[in-house]
Amino acid sequence: MAVFTPVSLAQARAFLLGYDIGRPVSLTAIAEGVENTNYRLDTVRDGVARRFVLTLFEGRTDAASLPFCLGLTAHLAGRGFSCPMPIEDRAGQWLGQLNGRAAAVIEWKTGAWLRTPGEADQAAAGAVLAQLHLAAADFPLRRANPVGPAVWRRLADRCAEGVARASDTDRGLLKQVEAGLARLGDPFTDDLPGGAIHADYFPDNVLFEDGAVSAVIDFYFGCDGAFAYDLAIALSAWGFDAEGRAQPQALAAFQRGYEAVRPLSAVERAALPRLGEAAALRFTATRLHDRIFHDPANLVTPKDPAVFLRRLDHWRAVEPA
Repeated sequence: MAVFTPVSLAQARAFLLGYDIGRPVSLTAIAEGVENTNYRLDTVRDGVARRFVLTLFEGRTDAASLPFCLGLTAHLAGRGFSCPMPIEDRAGQWLGQLNGRAAAVIEWKTGAWLRTPGEADQAAAGAVLAQLHLAAADFPLRRANPVGPAVWRRLADRCAEGVARASDTDRGLLKQVEAGLARLGDPFTDDLPGGAIHADYFPDNVLFEDGAVSAVIDFYFGCDGAFAYDLAIALSAWGFDAEGRAQPQALAAFQRGYEAVRPLSAVERAALPRLGEAAALRFTATRLHDRIFHDPANLVTPKDPAVFLRRLDHWRAVEPA
């Protein structure tokens, strides 16, 4: 369960006095997610039941980045893109403090993420990612990638420092990450089209309802970046099985859906395998670090870094000579 900071209903009620969203009647922990603490918040206003998400920001989510992240979702929602709108308090602010954490109330979106998306779902998710890129084109705020190449290097170095507590399996993975980082260098030297990106467009951040995408959620890794890198992350998330093996039909469907809305340039298409390598190393490094330094008190099971590292085989095989 992704609850790092417990919140009682009484504490939530005190915090929510600053909001005009009705009387809180229940607060339910949301089990999914690994970065922040999330609760389903049910309220009643004028006899009408309403539902929101109460989020407390933890760990890697830098409070200074939240105006960008929440501002991006508000910008997109204002453009008609389906994502949760942050709720302003009575002072017109999106952020407050609750139990020592920055906290926000977010619009609840209906739908559920798909454990086994079909090709039509893949194509739909790809098209929505392209729509996101187009809708965010005039978003004015800027944020450097919080998990860029310099951070991958630091994570690998810290894993090396903690190697005494690592398993033999994780020591082997660290060697492969080190070799991958040395081979890849800086993958972002090309002047590719870009802007605000999601940077975490995994299936569990895309909700479906009645066979269509109903919402995109969790923009807390959002930043400035190449659109093709965002696509490479998404392909790496949607186009492989649970063991990290490429699923060619899924990869093709997702990219086809994306390009039906925003066709790639020849330069972007050529860069995609290298950016896929970058995505594989980025998520392997964070997952490896989280597993080596896992705190058993946190009720979150670290994700297996090995299955993401296996994606390198695919991306290297399709990279232009």
